[in-house]
Amino acid sequence: MEKKPVLDIKIEANGPAVHMQGENGEVLMIPFKGSVDSEIFKGIVEPCGVDTQVVNAAHVRHMSARYMLTGTDADGRACHVYVENNGWFDDLHKSMPFHTVPTFYTDSPKLAAYLHRNQFVGEGVDEADGLHIYFYEIDHQEG
Repeated sequence: MEKKPVLDIKIEANGPAVHMQGENGEVLMIPFKGSVDSEIFKGIVEPCGVDTQVVNAAHVRHMSARYMLTGTDADGRACHVYVENNGWFDDLHKSMPFHTVPTFYTDSPKLAAYLHRNQFVGEGVDEADGLHIYFYEIDHQEG
């Protein structure tokens, strides 16, 4: 059965990344913007998004992307959705797609009833038109 994304976020670079290498690891901060298309929300990723990646001495990478979506909910009302999206993987065994765990905050009453009460997973996929972050609702009936 094909899973259907709750949100499809297309990521675009927004300036140069900043990198720091130290004796106990490295930090990479990648600014981005983008667009969002889904049944529940349409809009943009504000150009202040940043993906902070910290790699420790054991080569474990923690990715934490934080960004604000601005657009309209399924009722056509103007709203925002804040996303904090976290993922971890061993730098020596990167996988694509990569998997994440998002947290959402929104000022849309319609979206809040859904995004604040359910659990979601994310998946980063490199496609022909660029990087997409897909969020899916966890199906609690699978097992």
